[in-house]
Amino acid sequence: MKRTLITLGLATLLLTAFACERREVGGTGGTTDSGGTIRVGVYGDLSGQTSSFGESTRDGVKMAVDEINAAGGINGRKIEVLVEDDQGQPQQASTVVTKLINQDKVVAIIGEVASTNSLAAAPKAQEAKVPMITPSSTNPKVTQVGDYIFRVCFTDDFQGAVAAKFAANTLKAKKAAVLGDFNSDYSKGMTQYFVQEFTGSGGQIVTQQSYTQTDADFKGQLTNIRAAAPDVIFVPGYYGQVGVIAKQAKELGITAPLLGGDGWDSPKLFELGGVSLDGAYMVNHYSTDDPSPAVQKFVSAYKAKYGAVPDAIAALGYDAMNVLADSIKRAGSTDSAKLRDAIAATKGFGGVTGSISLNASRDAVKPAVVFELRNKKLNYKETIQPSGGAAGAATPAAGASPAAAAASPAANANANTNTNAAP
Repeated sequence: MKRTLITLGLATLLLTAFACERREVGGTGGTTDSGGTIRVGVYGDLSGQTSSFGESTRDGVKMAVDEINAAGGINGRKIEVLVEDDQGQPQQASTVVTKLINQDKVVAIIGEVASTNSLAAAPKAQEAKVPMITPSSTNPKVTQVGDYIFRVCFTDDFQGAVAAKFAANTLKAKKAAVLGDFNSDYSKGMTQYFVQEFTGSGGQIVTQQSYTQTDADFKGQLTNIRAAAPDVIFVPGYYGQVGVIAKQAKELGITAPLLGGDGWDSPKLFELGGVSLDGAYMVNHYSTDDPSPAVQKFVSAYKAKYGAVPDAIAALGYDAMNVLADSIKRAGSTDSAKLRDAIAATKGFGGVTGSISLNASRDAVKPAVVFELRNKKLNYKETIQPSGGAAGAATPAAGASPAAAAASPAANANANTNTNAAP
């Protein structure tokens, strides 16, 4: 009888321990509110064609986490970041996000940059009901995957239209050529909205050429573009190809300026393109020359920590982590549904890349900054609001705040954002 009672007692203890463990882990892949660290997953390309994107995102997120933990954490709990390399491959992105959810039991996920990779991974997060915030995937389709998917950047319908408006209004271009990545959702979406806006305002697309991310020679496409004599060449691709395209365009004697989007943003762009990029223009998320205290504090701290100037991808990673932390704090919980609701309710959050308010489609409505590239530097040109109006071309030194100053919650609330799916 004594042995039986001891056995029953041990069994009861084991069952109680198991039940406690299940309550801590939760049924949807994240720790709940039983204490301990808050696990956050980060995934991105750390070893592939767009590794600069993954490295910048990781560094921005980790800097935010270090600051949050140094200040005591969230509701008394520290954040633990688990980083996975998806090698820039959609299938691998899906695999590592599945691991973060099922094995690592993260409460939320931050990533990716490339829209194609985010589109591959987002269904896994949606199915598991684990909130996912992409810092910088701009294809409108990404957040359309489901109500657990968010972003803190603007979308390609806005970014593509901004590029087209800038080409027509500022550059006075009447004819444009397009050279895009055939396999990239980002590039295809940007192309669609650029063409739509440019032709809608009376411009003409004289030729559309394509390439793939593994190409190294673009002279055939550029020769065709040269023959079409465009006033501007829209290149909605990533930095690894854009730098080479710029060099080869100069070699062929092409004088029309190149124009692109945030996919160009990487320290490696100038390493690849050098002075061949002089006179090109890029739409982006923020300016390191923005005089606002928040931006300058971030830039200074990032330089001290990593020894480099933070690109927009790093700034967006930093903002994504801080939005997540703010949402956990407001929710008072890491419960999936409560956290999802808190993220969705984000309004007027003071980010480095501007005031962040999420709309009904879980997209951030924010202004865009246009830069002129010259002497291996990004030189602020103008800010364009979500409504389409330019904030003026005053330089930051004259008092204009290129990204944050014009991004008020009130302006965001009145912005018109097209959420139709890109191809």
